[in-house]
Amino acid sequence: MQTTADSAATTRRHFLATSAAISLAAPAVLRAAGRGDKLKLGLIGCGGRGTGAAAQALTADSNTEMWAMGDAFPDKLNASRETLRKEFQKDPQRIKVADDRLFTGLDAYQKVIASGVDVILLAAPGGFRPLHLRAAVDAGKHVFAEKPMGVCPAGVRSVRESVEIARKKSLALRAGFSMRFETGYREAMQRIHDGQIGEVVAIYSTRMSNRLARFDGTRKPGQTDLEWQLRNWHLFGWLSGDWIMEVTVHSVDKLAWVMKDVPPVKCQASGARWQQTVGNVWDQFDVTYHWENGVIAVLKTRYQNSCYNEHDDVIIGTKGRCLLRGYNAQITGEKPWRFTGPKPASHQVEHDELFADLRAGRIPNDGDRMANSTLMGIMGRMSAYTGKEVTWQHALNSKLDTFPKNLAWDMKLEVPPPAEPGRTLLI
Repeated sequence: MQTTADSAATTRRHFLATSAAISLAAPAVLRAAGRGDKLKLGLIGCGGRGTGAAAQALTADSNTEMWAMGDAFPDKLNASRETLRKEFQKDPQRIKVADDRLFTGLDAYQKVIASGVDVILLAAPGGFRPLHLRAAVDAGKHVFAEKPMGVCPAGVRSVRESVEIARKKSLALRAGFSMRFETGYREAMQRIHDGQIGEVVAIYSTRMSNRLARFDGTRKPGQTDLEWQLRNWHLFGWLSGDWIMEVTVHSVDKLAWVMKDVPPVKCQASGARWQQTVGNVWDQFDVTYHWENGVIAVLKTRYQNSCYNEHDDVIIGTKGRCLLRGYNAQITGEKPWRFTGPKPASHQVEHDELFADLRAGRIPNDGDRMANSTLMGIMGRMSAYTGKEVTWQHALNSKLDTFPKNLAWDMKLEVPPPAEPGRTLLI
């Protein structure tokens, strides 16, 4: 683990200031890519989702190559490169990440961005997303950003600023809210928006499964506070934003999609921590969102073993209802319909369309909706944690900033206790 250059203070302001410095020296990226242009990809965050996103980006466009990779930890970095090499062993020139373009540490993102890449894939924990996104767009790079786009209101405001920078620079910004790229869901949403179920009056959405056990939270001998938390990042709110942000935010995004990305005016929520024992995340949330036009959406999410599981979205209209379940879609009521078309993997489709757009000279920007969906998840968590009703305007302007100050490997980084509704303050 590095403890020299990357052990310097890395606050939000430091990240943004250093990002701006990099942008001054960075070469201009192609605003659109001609069919003969080789596009160099840079990956920031080399866990399972990052490695998957890299493979999907490479699959989407045969004239791309993986050029640089960065992660906090060398073992993650090396494992990711090896996985990609095996996946593309029949075409080894696609993985051109020399050892001197494998970057580790807290400043690895800066080095990837400055390495001569054209497209950045952001897949570090969500708490870092605002910082990495700003650095990438300041440097003039096209971006694929995994969800969520932040874990606190301060982070979302930074993302909104980055979205505008990308728009002014004609930079592509693709959000990793993959449900928007499910073919069946797309057709269902179009039918809903065209009035096939009448006026939408209510939505019931569930995301309930067993405990997510990717990380057990075990602290190994010699690990600093920061290393322990980064290696078990799902379990710490400043990194993952809790389960409602790390996983259920896909369902939140579908609610926003039904509502044509008009944000709710307020929400009330509750939740609990039952089976979690490490960190400060909960394992249950129930959120009720209210829109100005009277629509109410109830979101139930829970990650606990030995319980009933369900992952559905029921959109109720005046003339029928739509059910989204297991990447299938159907409408009942006056105009019944069931999706019977192909079901390509949505994670692949989002990259296919991104690179097809770039080749055609189109510059997609998912920024507004990705920021709104992220803030919807955050306001639900804020309401549950505090036991208070939270308005959209309060969440948008809240001073809550969960990113630690002076981030360094050897810092003392205490874990705040889990929230207590009625006692935890609404900031």
